[in-house]
Amino acid sequence: MSLFGNNLSDAEKCFIIHGIQDDFRTDGRSCDNYRTIELAVNVLTNTHGSSKVRLGNTELLVGVKVELGKPEKATPDEGRIEFHVDCSPNATPAAQRKAANKDFVNNIESMLVRTYANKIAIDLTSLCIIKGKMCWIVHVDVLILECGGNILDCTSLGVKSALQDTGIPRVVVKSGDEGEEEVELPDDPFDVQHISVNNVPILVTVSFVGTRHIIDATVEEESCCSASVVMGVTRRGRILGVRKQCGGSLNPETLVEMLEFGKKSGRQLHVALDKMLKSYEKGTTGYL
Repeated sequence: MSLFGNNLSDAEKCFIIHGIQDDFRTDGRSCDNYRTIELAVNVLTNTHGSSKVRLGNTELLVGVKVELGKPEKATPDEGRIEFHVDCSPNATPAAQRKAANKDFVNNIESMLVRTYANKIAIDLTSLCIIKGKMCWIVHVDVLILECGGNILDCTSLGVKSALQDTGIPRVVVKSGDEGEEEVELPDDPFDVQHISVNNVPILVTVSFVGTRHIIDATVEEESCCSASVVMGVTRRGRILGVRKQCGGSLNPETLVEMLEFGKKSGRQLHVALDKMLKSYEKGTTGYL
């Protein structure tokens, strides 16, 4: 999924496809390798959690803010998580076309909602303060700074890292003078509780190019892709959701291979991400 048009010639596409067939991509990677990932958390001071990710030539910023609100009537004992995605006009010249930009960000938002805004990925009951009356609403804002391919995987890395960095004020519910429940916020800004991200998945996009599948496709490789599968993979290798993209077809055997390939890559990415987040200081940049 990219905002870039198909500007490659047939000869360039043939060169890319033949390289992938030989397990040697134009940037020197094999079919199962990611580009270098740069990640930093706690980069914004006016948010409850934040992260900045650069995956190859794709770069984005994620900020998380929490506010008190009222639960939905259908889920009175759960909080909410909402996503908003914006694409900088400097991300790519094509982003200046409003119609294309809108469809692009709407596709990302819908995938994030399907993947993260559910009780399997995040314990939404932990965001409830008073059943049916008050809860935490978590706003996740994603700003795409540069589009260089594989935007969904990069976005999910930023979202998970920012959610892990998010500190929610630890509130106390007390009985008021008239018997009504009242909420007391802490005076200490560091008196917070963190969102559990143990079951939060990472999106892995597996693209089918020629007769082989690859991960972390560049913009040029995406233009050669006949079909791709995006899946949300948890730390334990469980797939929480799958979406097929592009117009090409996949036979059942190829689809199963791509799912297994994505599960393996997702688990490895979780291990590398968790290790990095535990090892480096906030505000500095880590590499995967």
